[in-house]
Order: sequence, then C-alpha cells, then structure tokens
Amino acid sequence: MLQGWDRLEAVRKSPERLIVGLMSGTSHDGVDAALVKIRGSGPFSRTSLLRHTHLVYEAPFRERIGRAFSGSTEDVCRLNVEMGEVFARAVLKCLSEAGVLARDAAAVASHGQTLFHVPPGSGHPGSTLQIGEAAVIAERTGIPTLSDFRPRDMAAGGQGAPLVPYTDWVLFHEPDKTSAVQNLGGIANVTVVTPEVDDVTAFDTGPGNALIDEIVRIATDGREPCDWDGETARKGKVNARIAEEILDHPYFRVPPPKSTGRETFGASLAGRLFEMNAGRPVEDLLAAVTVATADSIVHAYRDFIQTAHRIDRVVLCGGGVRNKFLVRLLREGLRGLPVVLTDDLGIPAEAKEAVSFAILGNEFLAGNPANLPRVTGARHPVLLGKMTLP
Repeated sequence: MLQGWDRLEAVRKSPERLIVGLMSGTSHDGVDAALVKIRGSGPFSRTSLLRHTHLVYEAPFRERIGRAFSGSTEDVCRLNVEMGEVFARAVLKCLSEAGVLARDAAAVASHGQTLFHVPPGSGHPGSTLQIGEAAVIAERTGIPTLSDFRPRDMAAGGQGAPLVPYTDWVLFHEPDKTSAVQNLGGIANVTVVTPEVDDVTAFDTGPGNALIDEIVRIATDGREPCDWDGETARKGKVNARIAEEILDHPYFRVPPPKSTGRETFGASLAGRLFEMNAGRPVEDLLAAVTVATADSIVHAYRDFIQTAHRIDRVVLCGGGVRNKFLVRLLREGLRGLPVVLTDDLGIPAEAKEAVSFAILGNEFLAGNPANLPRVTGARHPVLLGKMTLP
C-alpha cells in the first residue's frame, strides 16, 4: 500500500476521489461522517454522496464538550485528542457501512469542533479554534487527514466564515435561478447562490440552534441536548421581553461580510435570558428564543439579501431543520418564497455540512483556493486547510 508522499501524489493525480467529510453535530449530540465521491475539481466538479453516518456522543462526553467552551487548558488539551479518537471511529464506521476499504479513501476532511471563534475587529486580528486532533485521525484510519480549514482565510484578513458558500454553489447553482441556502447550525448562515460563482454572497445571520440548545441544557441540567421537534417551544407563550432583548443585539444591524459564534449567541447569553425569564415557564422562554431566532433570519433577508437579489427559493439544511416549530416560523416569515430542504435535493440536512467539507478537502488536494474573499473579507483567495499524513 502506498504511504506518505507517494500515496499523496497518487491521490492528487486521480481524476476521481473518495473523501470522508466530518462535522461535529451542532447540538454536540454526535459527529456526522459523509463519504463523498468527487470527480474533477473546481466549480464544476461532480459530487455524489455515497454514505452518511451519524455517531452519537455518550452523554458524559457531550457534557464535556459543553464545559470545554469555558474550560481549562488541560480540559481542551485532553478533549482534543479524545475527540480525534471519536472522529476516527466515525470515519471507519462510515467506510465499513459503505463497503469501502480505508486504503481506497483519498482523504478525511475534518472541520472539527469549534470551541472559539473571534472575527477580526478594530485593533485585533481574527482567531479561531477547532479541536479533534488530525494526527489521531490519520494514525487510526491510515488516511491522509485535512483539518483547520478556517485559520488560513483569517490570516489573509478574512472572517474565516462562512466557508461553505463555495460548496453551496457547487452543489446547488442553476443557470437561471438564485437560491438562498440557509444553514441552521449552532450559528445560522446563508449563502446566496447566484448563477455565476463570482456573484455569490454569504454571511452568518446569527443564532441557529445555539441559544435554543443552551436553554434546554440549563433547564434539564444537561439531560437533553435540544428541543426535540421544537415541541416545548411550540407549547409556550412568547416572552416578548426576551425576544426583544435578543433582536436588539447590535450584530443584526452590522452589514456583511460578518460572522459570529457561540461566544456571542451561546451559553453566556442563554444564562442571562434564563434569569430574565424567572417566574415564567421554560416553555415561554423557548418560544421567545425560537421566535427571535426565526425573526433574525427573516430580518437578514429583508435588510441584506432581498435588497440586492431576487430569490427564487430557500434551501434549508443543518440540524435545525428537524425543529419543526422553527421551520414553520421560517416558512411563515419568508412567505412568498418557496422553501425546500436539502433532503428534497438528495442530501440529508444533517449530512450537508460534512459533504461541504469533503468538497473543500478535494479542492485542497487539487491545489485550488476555495475561500470567497467577497464573502469572508479576505484580501485574496487562499488554499484552505492543513494536511496530516498517516
């Protein structure tokens, strides 16, 4: 079997590659692995999803991820390696289920688990931290492993996010339509997929699942990771004061390019909102947070998208599409726009981000820059990712 540089050279010359994309679940419930066959490279490469696997985290491990957002250096250091082990198991499980040998995979492309993301601001450069040790993945699987996709864009002055607009264009562009691909991850982001890749725009709209999940964790002492199907929120009476507090955040008034993270819309804000809701049922708090999340997305379309583009359809993806209450609110708020799920287009919503990073991994192997400077604010296109050879 070819090893090291010899194997890499063979992979780079191949016209078709099998790549396993990895994405840690937005509710820290597990990791998604997607085995993707990609022929060619660049904007017109052809992509097929062969297998999607979701590996569930055990409850204690899930709780450790939650604590790591404000944990010690030792906590982060240990979790980095252990998460690499979990990711490696997800890769091998996905390949086994697909009947594919590890030696036939060109690469693993791992986004990792984001612990912190700080966009560049006045007087300071941007920085970001994703964990899930690539050396462990490469060692356990025997497959070249690509990781750390965000820092290179930030080094070039970009936000390091969102990075999937390029892949959204590859997957969903049409010659005569403009689609808004709306990801409902922990943080929600939208890509305006235009007929020409040079016209693509994208940005983080604000919270997706982040605040909803954090409220549930506080209310259940960590026993539940999310509001399943949005059923708890649906039963509540909106606490208007909470909804107004969220929507008054200055982030929503900042024009793109922009990105945000759980540092802004995560545990700290959720704790404050929980205290503001004292004396009222948690259902009312979740109703307010879910309504505000939907409204923040709808307002982003009104203020920053529909002023410049005629949108033909909205394509929803990410774990948040399983929150039926949130999706219903979005359909109501975006009335007049057809709303479909990526499931309807052949990619399960939970798999879409993992597929996206498989595509970014393919572009790395081909030597192609895959950031879009007009989206991230980077000074120029750059090659995204770092490689660890087995």
